[in-house]
Amino acid sequence: MTTLFLPCAGGVEALLADEVLRITGVAAEATRGGVWVEGNERMAMTLNLESRLATRVLWPLVDGPYRDEHDLYDLAMRVDWNHWITPEQTLRVDVSAQRSPLQSLNFSALRIKDAVCDTVREATGARPSVDTRWPDLPIALFVGPEHATLYVDTSGDALFKRGWREDTGEAPLKETLAAAMLAAAGWQGRAEDGPLLDPCCGAGTIVIEAAQMACGIAPGSLRRFAFERMLPFRPFMTQWRELQQAAKARVHAPAVALFAGDVSFRMTDFAVRNAERAGVRQAIEFKTADALQRLPPLPSGVILMNPPYGERIDAKGQGSGRGERGERGERSEARESRAPRENFEGGGTPAEFFSNLAGHWKRHYAGWTAWLLSPEMKLPTLMRLKESRRVPLFNGAIECRLFRFDMTAGAGPGGRATPAAGSAQQP
Repeated sequence: MTTLFLPCAGGVEALLADEVLRITGVAAEATRGGVWVEGNERMAMTLNLESRLATRVLWPLVDGPYRDEHDLYDLAMRVDWNHWITPEQTLRVDVSAQRSPLQSLNFSALRIKDAVCDTVREATGARPSVDTRWPDLPIALFVGPEHATLYVDTSGDALFKRGWREDTGEAPLKETLAAAMLAAAGWQGRAEDGPLLDPCCGAGTIVIEAAQMACGIAPGSLRRFAFERMLPFRPFMTQWRELQQAAKARVHAPAVALFAGDVSFRMTDFAVRNAERAGVRQAIEFKTADALQRLPPLPSGVILMNPPYGERIDAKGQGSGRGERGERGERSEARESRAPRENFEGGGTPAEFFSNLAGHWKRHYAGWTAWLLSPEMKLPTLMRLKESRRVPLFNGAIECRLFRFDMTAGAGPGGRATPAAGSAQQP
């Protein structure tokens, strides 16, 4: 047994702890940036396959104080690397730092690599090589002001890479953030959760993530993981195949209806193709339509959307300046797009878009609950709606809130949605 660490996006820690308990039956300890949970090889494999909120599953090796790169080398030399890698295999070292005094993270990674290679060469006479793309052994080094920890990354590629998204928009939303929005909204794909609609679906990440949940599809069922090539996990490959087969056997038809679309035919087509690869095309009804004109598909349900906002994507479309667009990204390096682009209609502002959207909902969506992710803390004022809840979430480096609006009968143009009874408002 060891204590696994599952990192996640900011604001998701408590949601991830609940997910780990639901998946494994073992309580996890939430901390800043992730959760800790006692586990073994089988649990690491299970969490890689089933977690929608974690970004990786890390296996801790060693930790201790340090002052410079030489201390990091000595720390890594305490690990029996021959247990993890052979001379014929490859490795990669990634370094993350927080308030570290180190001058060069690249040199730190080099010193960890040297320790691995020196250990293996001393035992076998040969050394493993480096592969920066598909290593057999991905190693993660975390350095703080005075303390360092070494992990083996059992996931390899980050877990948001589900294996189905090939068509994207200008700034794609990560699947892990889409799952966090669904978790924060309490939507799990059950009949009692009600239908779900994303009227600004972009490449479809939110609705596809929801459809996989509704169909019981494991998020990691379409991809490979680094642990499948690791020496300590080889005795557990029969268990791994059993976990995969059990996940495949539980797939079922959805108990709820799912609807999505975008004002752009191109983006709707992207979403349809992504849904086909994800195995949920039959579960989603797609329709190319302007969110400001689309009528509700059913009398009640849940709207979950990551609407256009200025830091990522300009608002576009009929009556609001909103047109062709992609989904918003999670990484801070995702490119910004503030200039007008093709199919830019109307020339309106984001504030006008949100005002028009709220007016449309007031007229046509009584009985629906809407959840919107936005970095604009005054979004309720812009929409002239009273939120019943706001959940802090981070879209990469951008601090956002997931706002909940409950649309009630009689909330006409210029009116206000009524908060749900007993709902808790968060800062």
